[in-house]
Amino acid sequence: MPELPEVETTRRGIAPNVEGREITEVIVRQTRLRVPVPADLVDRLVGARVLEIRRRAKYLLFSLEGAETMTLLWHLGMSGSLRIVRIGELPKKHDHLDLVLDDGAILRYHDPRRFGFVDWLAGSGEQDLRLARLGPEPLSEAFDGQRLYSISRGRRLAVKPFLMDNAVVVGVGNIYAAEALFLAGIDPRRAAGRISRVRYERLAGSVREVLAAAITQGGTTLRDFVGGTGEPGYFKQRLNVYGRHHQPCRRCGAELRLVTLGQRASVFCVCCQT
Repeated sequence: MPELPEVETTRRGIAPNVEGREITEVIVRQTRLRVPVPADLVDRLVGARVLEIRRRAKYLLFSLEGAETMTLLWHLGMSGSLRIVRIGELPKKHDHLDLVLDDGAILRYHDPRRFGFVDWLAGSGEQDLRLARLGPEPLSEAFDGQRLYSISRGRRLAVKPFLMDNAVVVGVGNIYAAEALFLAGIDPRRAAGRISRVRYERLAGSVREVLAAAITQGGTTLRDFVGGTGEPGYFKQRLNVYGRHHQPCRRCGAELRLVTLGQRASVFCVCCQT
């Protein structure tokens, strides 16, 4: 599933080609996504100008100006991608939606599993429940070890699923939670409420470090993710634990262990993470 670095990589890839451009045509080939494509989407988007593309958690928000101010909310789901193509490039299987721009470029949405969606919101969309209930961005000043420590008091939930809770902090999915916990030296099975403030400060720093590095590398391509320019992400080569169960720890050489936490596979080092 595209996580925060993959979505941010997509945003950075498409924004220079889309911001400031007018949408001249919308082509919908498949309406049955996770959320059905709104019946009035075409009428609302044609003629609107894209002012800005922002990211909130794993959502992309297109600020549009036309007959009315609105926001296009886009989620890539488990296998979705957005890329820039030119008129004349024929759509492939699973290319479900095109935004044709006034300079001849096309923003094309590809999603084999159809777990993503696109929707429009009035105004800035900030009051939409999908956005209003989200926690702070992990790369913002609102996220720190003190927040993790305060929220975790009394929680018996394992720290890895705690860290992946979007009400605690957004966008820290399975890959990056595993990697951040390894860098911080914290066992993912440990109860969230039994971790000290000092260790949470270290974990918050590790989350920022891992996410920033992944964004620099263009995200992590494990199967079918590509960024806005069609390029894969290269952070996979830097993974310390995720997907490496039964392989030696890069730090101490011990065999990495695989467990299930919150119905998600979790790989860690029993020697380096306590």
